[in-house]
Amino acid sequence: MRRYFTLVGRALRLRCPVCGKGKLFRGWFSMHGHCPQCNANFQREPGFYLGSIYFNYGLTALLCTIISVSMMFNRRVEQWQLIAVTLSIAVLFPIWFFRYARSLWLGFDQYMDPRQGETGTGRK
Repeated sequence: MRRYFTLVGRALRLRCPVCGKGKLFRGWFSMHGHCPQCNANFQREPGFYLGSIYFNYGLTALLCTIISVSMMFNRRVEQWQLIAVTLSIAVLFPIWFFRYARSLWLGFDQYMDPRQGETGTGRK
């Protein structure tokens, strides 16, 4: 269980899931191909990050649903305000969450299919 929380912590800090030190991103949308610290490959196969779309889409849909339903039950909110807020979240949140979705996907992959050299996670 300790390893799981370590990998989630690394993902939320946008760090390499193998060593926990190297940064995943060099810019807002551009990732390093390999970890600057341990040289772990971040692109394990073609189409690898397709799974991160599920993290991003799932959380965006959940967030939009919760906010729009809670706003619908607030009788002081006009329908145009509800649409504007929900649409803004649906467009802006996935852009902001893009890096975290990729990082969480890398952490999930490291948890399910560990690479050699993983440090600081209590693995023997």
